[in-house]
Amino acid sequence: MMNDTDAYTSTDNVIVARNLSKNYGDFQALKPTNLDIPVGRIVGVVGANGAGKTTMLQAILGLSDFDGDLKVMGRDPSKERAALMQDVCFIADVATLPKWMKVSDVLDYVERVHPHFDRAKALDFLSRTKVPLGRKVKALSKGMTVQVHLAIVMSIDAKLLVLDEPTLGLDILFRKEFYRALLEEYFDEQRTILITTHQVEEVEHILSDVIFIRDGAVLLNQDMESLGNSFVEVTVAKDKASEAEALGPIDMKSSFGRASYIFSNADPEALRALGEVRRLGLADIFVAMMRETPFAHNNNNRGGEQ
Repeated sequence: MMNDTDAYTSTDNVIVARNLSKNYGDFQALKPTNLDIPVGRIVGVVGANGAGKTTMLQAILGLSDFDGDLKVMGRDPSKERAALMQDVCFIADVATLPKWMKVSDVLDYVERVHPHFDRAKALDFLSRTKVPLGRKVKALSKGMTVQVHLAIVMSIDAKLLVLDEPTLGLDILFRKEFYRALLEEYFDEQRTILITTHQVEEVEHILSDVIFIRDGAVLLNQDMESLGNSFVEVTVAKDKASEAEALGPIDMKSSFGRASYIFSNADPEALRALGEVRRLGLADIFVAMMRETPFAHNNNNRGGEQ
């Protein structure tokens, strides 16, 4: 169990989990996981569909029971959900606004149910768009629906914003606008954003930390600043393949008679002796860690086992 030193403070961790797990009968949807998510971070939980991302979020939001210890802003979400949600804003999908309501009715509803909603701020944001307040949600374009959702999100003074695949089904222009508005008009060092997605490229530029999850297991939990130095790709000639494999790569691909190996936390000097070294983007690291290859067991960044 957690002791008093694990309690949440405004300068400490928003989420603290120890051996957090979830079973559905014999199926383990989330394997024992340890997490410490500090205040003022933008954390991406990245994984394929069915990897366990939503299961993790449901535990954090008090939407399902769980095993292990979990504190969100110092509260147990399974026992104190009503109090917890006063400081949390959760969006599952930008298409989930009630389609039968007018935009003004949606604002009325949010104002009644969330104590920290600032209607004037929402109206100010919408005044800079072409969204008609008297139109029903079902009559809005996808882009306008996104703008209504953004107006609501940015007008709730929540300490934790949880987004579950928030831009699913939107075109690239509105996906970029969604994240731009979050960064420029919502996020600050006193707020924490948790985003689940399987679209790595669209969130890479805004994340401060990333969690990779596969088959219910956290494979990686690392800050973006150090991530770029941890993973590299080395292109080697055939005669150095065995030398490269001896260093424990996590993935390999071949093209035009040359092999490229991906390494995690390997000796930089030894890698430079093999061939051309380049840093990897988040998408390349994600693909390497998700692929089932003979080298996959070499990865030693399993965040759930820290």
